[in-house]
Amino acid sequence: MQQTWQTLTEIWSTVAEWLTPSVLTGPITDPVPVFLIIIAIMLVAPLLFERFRLPGIVGLILAGVIVGPNGLGLLERDSTIVLLGTVGLLFLMFMAGLETSLDDLRYNADKAVVFGLATFAVPMIIGTAAMLLLNYSLLASILVASCFASHTLLALPIATKLGIMRSQAVTVTLGGTLITNVLALLVLAVVVKAHQGDLTLGFWLFLIPSLVIYTVATLWGVPKVGRWFFRQFGHDEGAEFTFVVASLLVVSYAAELIDIEPIIGAFLAGIAITQLIPQLSPLMNRIQFIGNTLFIPFFLISVGMLVNPAVLLQEPRSLLVSGVMVVVAIVAKWLPAVGTGKLFRFDHSSNMVVFGLSVAQAASTLAAITVAYKIELVDQLTVNGTIAMILVTCIASPWITQRWGQTLQPKPVDAKPALANSTSSTPPRYRILVPVANPNTEDNLLQLALLLAKTTEGTLLPLHILLDHAGSISAEAKTRQEQLLAAAETVAHAAVTDVEPIGRIDESIDKGILRTAQERNANLIICGWKGYSTYRDNFFGSAIDNVLRRAVVPVLVTRFTHPIKTTQRVFLAVDEANLMAASFPQVLNLAKSLAVELKASFCLLHGIAGSRRAAKRAILPEGIPAQLVRGHFPSYVARTLTADDLLVLMAKNHADFLSLPSLGIGSETIAHQNPNLSLIVVHIPPT
Repeated sequence: MQQTWQTLTEIWSTVAEWLTPSVLTGPITDPVPVFLIIIAIMLVAPLLFERFRLPGIVGLILAGVIVGPNGLGLLERDSTIVLLGTVGLLFLMFMAGLETSLDDLRYNADKAVVFGLATFAVPMIIGTAAMLLLNYSLLASILVASCFASHTLLALPIATKLGIMRSQAVTVTLGGTLITNVLALLVLAVVVKAHQGDLTLGFWLFLIPSLVIYTVATLWGVPKVGRWFFRQFGHDEGAEFTFVVASLLVVSYAAELIDIEPIIGAFLAGIAITQLIPQLSPLMNRIQFIGNTLFIPFFLISVGMLVNPAVLLQEPRSLLVSGVMVVVAIVAKWLPAVGTGKLFRFDHSSNMVVFGLSVAQAASTLAAITVAYKIELVDQLTVNGTIAMILVTCIASPWITQRWGQTLQPKPVDAKPALANSTSSTPPRYRILVPVANPNTEDNLLQLALLLAKTTEGTLLPLHILLDHAGSISAEAKTRQEQLLAAAETVAHAAVTDVEPIGRIDESIDKGILRTAQERNANLIICGWKGYSTYRDNFFGSAIDNVLRRAVVPVLVTRFTHPIKTTQRVFLAVDEANLMAASFPQVLNLAKSLAVELKASFCLLHGIAGSRRAAKRAILPEGIPAQLVRGHFPSYVARTLTADDLLVLMAKNHADFLSLPSLGIGSETIAHQNPNLSLIVVHIPPT
């Protein structure tokens, strides 16, 4: 038998030597070819495996096995690979938290807690029993069992790609992951202290309070600091991205300072900052692009480099330990997934997605087994078995998630905004016209337009108008026009949105906007507003007044006092006339959609002029939080709303009274009494 293992080992070594280029006497160390090989793997491996209907993630892991020190030996798993792989792991967990819907997490909190406790307890029980049968000590058995309990969300990019991130199965798994990984890492800390004889009262007095303080500080402090930063530097896209990455690393390192694995900190950092980054924003697109195309593939390749196929053939007992660990890892994760699904009546596809996401072992498992090996609590056979378990589960997890995730219906999100005139039940693709003139204020207009355009895969139409005063237009004015439109085009491309920049010369701003809307088939116009009208505006009519009077498509008139991404609450103010208006469902749909995309809460403000009994007779939409407002509405807004709120109003038409602004006196009064409040006034022309 021993001779058979030796023969297989020699065959592996011969094949590796035969495949390795003869010009190489050792691993490549020159940075340029090293990076070239890794980039080539990132490009070729996923495409090749997806061609055979296998997840690209599997290709990256196996490529790491082949080029790593235990394969062809082309690359060494040196400090650079470890560094980038660690950042990739942190990015993976950070993006898991970032794409977690807090509303979904709260709604499924009971299910997440049940699954988290089950996927921790079942592997702990089965794993401890299995390792005791293999003659491991009690402490070693408990520690190895904690490796089974933890898991890495390796297949999360597949869930994102399939559009099932907000499904109940994925949300429950995300919540359960946080619980089981924290508990597993606590078990690791306790076992290590017990093995070293340091399991004292002081250890518990430090760990529990520090963990509570750390969690509260992260979930409360990061949003506060982030909101302040985005207010101050919200127009600098590079600074925004750098701040997000810095927040990830600071929170992850802080976790390490209290003896908690950084991956837990990364996940908490994502949950904490997600409310500041709209799902369809350019910033979110940059984070996903950098993570999914660079850092996370580095992590997957580095995991593959850990695998040593030859070691498994050198020692027969290594195969036994590996086999037991693989079987236990799969069974111990399958039982909680199916059990939780049965308890809460998930369908089969949901059960398998939960299982597929939770079966992968990599990050926490590696951390735990490395620590245990360093303090000589486990031997080399256990390390070999752990690596084998990682390889099998990391291949199975993406395949299972993709196989059953394709049959899992994505969760229907709140209705898409449908302000554009259409007789179809399907919202039309927006063609949003946005006049731009001031680089310091156009950012919020563009961000709002992009949020709406991306929900319907629409097109952004940034417009800049040069006034024709019967004279030649200066070269400086034309250059400034080109710069403004180029900046708007850059923002749209960063958000992966179609854009058609428009430069125009016209006799007036309002006529230029209206003519362009007709010529380019725009079905929505978004304009900026200073929040007040001058005496001249009231007498002759401002450009906005003229646009509102003559527009045949919906118009959003906006005043933003802070970056739109920092919005915490969205309010829609209505009265009895608004509720009876034919356009009310469209405006309600828009406000709700904005709240969803901004990850903000939503509430109706129902202004009433009569008694509460009359207010109760009003028909309000079902399932939507509402507050009754009696008395002077602008004063109520001044007392109740803050700078982090967004108030949506329905415009009142005064087409017959040219001396009054078309926005309505109420809008202007609210804006005047609340200089720090952001407003959107929605005007929908009569049909």
